[in-house]
Amino acid sequence: MTKRSKSSSRWLQEHETDPYVKAARAAGYRSRAVYKLEEIQRMDRVIRPGSVIVDLGAAPGGWSQYAARVMKGQGRILASDILPMDPLAGVEFVVGDFSAEEVFADLLARLGSDKPALVMSDMAPNMSGIADVDNARGMYLVELSLDFAEKTLAPGGDFLVKVFQGRDYAPFLMRLRTLFGSVKVRKPKASRSRSAELYLLARQFRM
Repeated sequence: MTKRSKSSSRWLQEHETDPYVKAARAAGYRSRAVYKLEEIQRMDRVIRPGSVIVDLGAAPGGWSQYAARVMKGQGRILASDILPMDPLAGVEFVVGDFSAEEVFADLLARLGSDKPALVMSDMAPNMSGIADVDNARGMYLVELSLDFAEKTLAPGGDFLVKVFQGRDYAPFLMRLRTLFGSVKVRKPKASRSRSAELYLLARQFRM
């Protein structure tokens, strides 16, 4: 057995025994990632019925699915991912590479005059295993999502984004603090302990 196949087998075994995977299946959710958002929602109440939400890096749809359940048909959810996603009631979906200008522009056009109360991004790059490369790719997506948030958020709106701790983390955190009234760092229990991922919740967007 090759080293790669051993790693794949270990990941599959961990995945199948993961309590969050089991809970997601039992509850009818599309991914374990829903429990990261659920914990943040429980602590910070970022999802509010009647509001407009944009979900970047949405596939397979766990975050949008959870947001739709919280909103109960009141409001609007616009989601996007480079991968296709099965339809969800109450969720508009745009498939395409968010880094492509035409996809970015399509999302802006679909929003029209609507101003999101929340832009959330769970985007992550395909990992190469080379730390500097992965950090640069990850921060590129983070910066793109912030650019979108700056262009669209309602005054006082919120921005929730997944980041990976690396050399660009501290400067990005400082930048958020100049654009928003407060920034909270969250490491949900459903986030694997060995993962360098964190979630930054920036609130009270300053126009």
